[in-house]
Amino acid sequence: MLLSRPAPDVAPDLLGSLLSANGVTVRIVEVEAYAGTGEDPASHSHRGRTPRNVPMFGPPGTLYVYFTYGMHWCANVTCSPPGEASAVLFRAGEVVDGLELARSRRGRVSDRDLARGPARLAQALGLDGAATGTSLLDGAGPASLRLGVPPDPVAIRSGPRVGVATAADVRWRFWLAGEPTVSPYRPHVPKRRR
Repeated sequence: MLLSRPAPDVAPDLLGSLLSANGVTVRIVEVEAYAGTGEDPASHSHRGRTPRNVPMFGPPGTLYVYFTYGMHWCANVTCSPPGEASAVLFRAGEVVDGLELARSRRGRVSDRDLARGPARLAQALGLDGAATGTSLLDGAGPASLRLGVPPDPVAIRSGPRVGVATAADVRWRFWLAGEPTVSPYRPHVPKRRR
């Protein structure tokens, strides 16, 4: 199975896949890999199982949706065998179906920015915490993932992950070259204490 592998191997193969939920479909153009327990200090599963990250330990193809910064939802797909936590964050996509619905969810932004960034992508798709733990592969959940043919490696770029405080130099962010809907790179900036 394509998803039953380490997250850094799965991530670039997800580029070009179609993620659909609640009447909108996006073509994935940017992803970010997070390895499992003890391996990756930037991963939600780094310190083990918690009520928040339980879906990361599920079977490959499980949707893991989490709330961040007290205001945004972000969506991931799990990979690796059940019990081994790892996931790929959907960072950006191009809306290819349900454009008007995505626009209504996102407000007055350009079409390029409808799903450009993980929180925007989740909002365009209408995903929130109610979807976490459901399968993206069996058609029973609110979202589905249609895996495409992995892109030509020549079209794939990689770089450091965005906005993580630890393991920020790990080059597990992957995107399709030349895609205008890829989000801009922003390194983590530590908050200064007052």
